[in-house]
Amino acid sequence: MNDKHSTLDAASAASDDCGCAPTPAESRAFWQKGSLTRRSAISLGALSVVALSAFGVTSGVTAAYAASYPSWDDVQNAMKNEAAKANEVTRIEGLIQSLTQKVADTQAQAQVASDAYYVAQQEFFDAIRTAEELQTQADAQAAIADEAAKKAGQVAAQLYRNGGDDTSLELFFAGSAENADELLSRLGTMDKLLEYNQSVYDNAVAARNSAQSLSDQAVVARTERDRLQQVAEQKMIEAQAAADAAQAALDEQSANLATMEAQLAALKSKTATTVASYKEGVRKAEEERKRREAAEAAANAGGNSGGGGSPGRGGWVRPHGGHRSSGYGPRTPICDSGGCSSSYHYGVDLANGCGAAIYAAHSGTVDAAFYNGGYGNYIRIQHGGGVATGYAHIKPGGYAVRSGQWVEAGQVIAYAGNTGGSFGCHLHFEVYINGGYTNPINFMAGKGVSV
Repeated sequence: MNDKHSTLDAASAASDDCGCAPTPAESRAFWQKGSLTRRSAISLGALSVVALSAFGVTSGVTAAYAASYPSWDDVQNAMKNEAAKANEVTRIEGLIQSLTQKVADTQAQAQVASDAYYVAQQEFFDAIRTAEELQTQADAQAAIADEAAKKAGQVAAQLYRNGGDDTSLELFFAGSAENADELLSRLGTMDKLLEYNQSVYDNAVAARNSAQSLSDQAVVARTERDRLQQVAEQKMIEAQAAADAAQAALDEQSANLATMEAQLAALKSKTATTVASYKEGVRKAEEERKRREAAEAAANAGGNSGGGGSPGRGGWVRPHGGHRSSGYGPRTPICDSGGCSSSYHYGVDLANGCGAAIYAAHSGTVDAAFYNGGYGNYIRIQHGGGVATGYAHIKPGGYAVRSGQWVEAGQVIAYAGNTGGSFGCHLHFEVYINGGYTNPINFMAGKGVSV
């Protein structure tokens, strides 16, 4: 299948959000292994820009400010007279305020987009359960109808063994003329059998009708499920685009704020401290920041224990160390002042302590890395063939990868935290098949990995 067309068809269908469910061909194309080529990635990037614009966010954060950033030469020249100095102070203060506002605005927009995705994702998951439950009920009613029909057939065969001719009746009444009471008794027995058979038949018809009705409802539910899947995927694209814009604004601020604050201090300084001294201060502060980040990354990487990253079959590994703290499926919600956990657990929880490393369960492309409602800081990796994995409750600042990045199985992608609807540091791990959830314990067991 053509990679370009498969990805663009799915993206186009998602962006329409018209209430139409995808065709089976579209679903297969959307989750086709290897469908994310360089060309389709560019196409998805363009779609992200469109989605981002819908939130009033543009990706040109750097371009917006780069041309107007003051250099140290500008500062040096402005210090030659008071008027120029005052103008430069006003200019830098305005730029700092703009950067700060840009960060706040894009983060707020990212929050709105991520919340919308979380709601859409949970509605999609709920729709999967609804469709499955309706189909299960329909199958159960069909089985009841089949059994009732079988019983009715057995009674009919007993009464009309020869296809309904009089031979069966003759056999039934044979010898009954000798005793009137016996004849009446046999007539009564036949009447009861006929009544029983009518009741069985009526039950069979009712069960069959119920099965058909439930089956029809299941078809409608599956159509709604598929529609909600497209809505959720579109919301995911929008949320990632908004998160990228917020990160770009934050990176812009981080790259320039310290320098501008030092420039502002130099312009306002009443001492004889030279511009060179302020520049040296900025350089040392940057070196110290990088040293701290490197030290923190090394400490986090060394915090893993308990078998995280243990290999299985086919390149699959355990995504986190520690013990299983919560399994998959229905559960009793846990509540505190911040709210309650879900009544159905779509993943498995692995607890290995705050800051413990989280590993990619398999190689693939990160297509989501942002704050995702109850999931907190969240990562999703597409592995190909319609299979993806999700990693939730990552600690603040605990991302080791970004969206669009290729990762290898066992690579550290994040560090465990307590973000979102969490009640203690752990990894919430999910597995998706063609976008829908599946039991991660059974799935990973099939790959030779215990979670």
